[in-house]
Amino acid sequence: MPRGRYSLHDPHDHTPLAQEHFQCAPGPSGWRYVSRLTTPEGDHRGSVDLALDDLGRPIRLELHAGGWQVRGAAIDGVTWVRTDPTGVHATEGNVNAHAFTGTSPAFLVATARLLRLTPSSATRVRLVAFTDPVLAPRTLDQSWALVNSEAHATDNGPLIVDEYQVTALDTGERDTVHIAGDVVLAAPGIELEDLQSPPSRFD
Repeated sequence: MPRGRYSLHDPHDHTPLAQEHFQCAPGPSGWRYVSRLTTPEGDHRGSVDLALDDLGRPIRLELHAGGWQVRGAAIDGVTWVRTDPTGVHATEGNVNAHAFTGTSPAFLVATARLLRLTPSSATRVRLVAFTDPVLAPRTLDQSWALVNSEAHATDNGPLIVDEYQVTALDTGERDTVHIAGDVVLAAPGIELEDLQSPPSRFD
């Protein structure tokens, strides 16, 4: 069960945004990721709880940030309920999309798991992003390509590192993402600062 800490920063000016303390593990029904976020000063900032089924589809998502809450799942595309900080008003959304995304590294692992690309293959995916600081939903289209997959020798056997190229189809902006199992090693705005156990291997 990998556990550790990511540091999140603005990918453009590198302003520190948060520390994300996480643990994740595959299970009999899929994969689950839970984390708590703190500000650079150490104050509570939010949390992420994401569960996937065996096919990589989100069967449960719960996000908290700035007093806002989102609960969602893959139902008729993806469906979610967003609740305001007072808890009085809740709005429901539904989009014909494949999955969710956001600032947490969990969503990069989840998308890679959903797509299951082979080397030199690419595909297009539609996602609903929940943007900070109020978890506002936004639908976006991306192209994912698995450019390279390399084995690196470790004390626990070979570690397979996958290199993805992720392209935002509305702007053409391209990013490179490195993932090993269920841990993001490097991505724009994300740095793996601490890892207390090796990444899990998906079958």
